[in-house]
Amino acid sequence: MGDMPLGLKKVVLIEAPHTSNWDYLVGMLCISSKGVKVNVVIKKELFFWPLGALLKMLGGIPLDRSAQSNKVEALADLFKSYDELYLSITPEGTRSLVTNWKKGFYYIALKAEVPILLTAIDYRKKTGYIGPLIYPSGDYERDLSKIQEFYKGMSAKFPEKFNLSPQYIEPPDKNNIPDK
Repeated sequence: MGDMPLGLKKVVLIEAPHTSNWDYLVGMLCISSKGVKVNVVIKKELFFWPLGALLKMLGGIPLDRSAQSNKVEALADLFKSYDELYLSITPEGTRSLVTNWKKGFYYIALKAEVPILLTAIDYRKKTGYIGPLIYPSGDYERDLSKIQEFYKGMSAKFPEKFNLSPQYIEPPDKNNIPDK
């Protein structure tokens, strides 16, 4: 649901929830059905023959994850090398349960001076969503609250592995807690 913003050439596209390898495939199919080629960063070690050629064809960009490289800086600089770049990042950073989202996606967009496009897959509703654009203001907490508001109520393939950062989880209704 939703349409790709018109005239947008460069964007950090975040995909959540990310609890399964299927999320990548389903997300890419949803976005590519809108006529957009999405790129994704993959560790450079996977770019060997013949897998490397396939990964590049599918939009993979090799990333050197060595300790010497500043990943945010390197990814922000990628935007200078492309006329069009929809760079897909999962803010959770893993398919496992996390208590706080990684901040890299935000700082990449801020440094590259590109917006963040919110996308989601809701497995319960069997629907893909293209959400609003967020233009990073430099106030991470304020912007993250807008971002995570979009993801409230989304159902992951494995719901027990999806979590918003603690400050964005609604507290339990005290009227619904049984007495001990």
